[in-house]
Amino acid sequence: MKYLRSPWWLGTTALLAWVLLWDASGLDLQVMQLLGTAEGFPLKTEPWLSHVLHNRAQQAATGVYMLMWLTVWWPWGPWRALTRRERAASALAVTASLLSVSVLKHFSLTSCPWDLRLFGGPADYVSHWAWGLRDNGGGQCFPGGHASTAFGFLALSLPFLLSGQGPLRRHGGRLLVGTVLVGLLFGATQTVRGAHYPSHTFWTAWICWTVGLGVYHLVAPRASKPRD
Repeated sequence: MKYLRSPWWLGTTALLAWVLLWDASGLDLQVMQLLGTAEGFPLKTEPWLSHVLHNRAQQAATGVYMLMWLTVWWPWGPWRALTRRERAASALAVTASLLSVSVLKHFSLTSCPWDLRLFGGPADYVSHWAWGLRDNGGGQCFPGGHASTAFGFLALSLPFLLSGQGPLRRHGGRLLVGTVLVGLLFGATQTVRGAHYPSHTFWTAWICWTVGLGVYHLVAPRASKPRD
């Protein structure tokens, strides 16, 4: 129960409140209408966005995932300051975060913005909270899969952030900020292409962080206690 009163969980709750407020604002559709037309989204097939920041970025994320597991057994740099249990707990938390987004997408009935009638597709706009209500599109577009290729790695920062050593905490802070920035970049890439609403990116960040934090605390409870 101490974990639930920690600054990390309080921050998680605050982030949830902010994302819920964004959802309630109705800004998702307004943003997409600024980016798309009745003929679709002009930047959908822009090479830098579709090939570099999407396809190549996904390949890079796969490489980072493999390197992460290798680091569990053969640590290097700041990872050597962590126990194997901490490294394994972090890797399992990342895996759980990525899987959670994949599972939610698989069962989601929400279609992508570029599938809407407003932008030349067959689907009607239906909130991703209207569970069980189909929008006449292909679905499987919530949360954001591409954003999760960055946000899924948020848990890599946890063993450093929860360390009692100042240098490790600072390293964890840099990891956290860097991962958030890359996740926002990937999410924005898909938004301007018409693949995802802004809220999909925000929910992906919250889901990945929350799942990662929970799994890390379960797997490495001693290591994850905040230290003075």
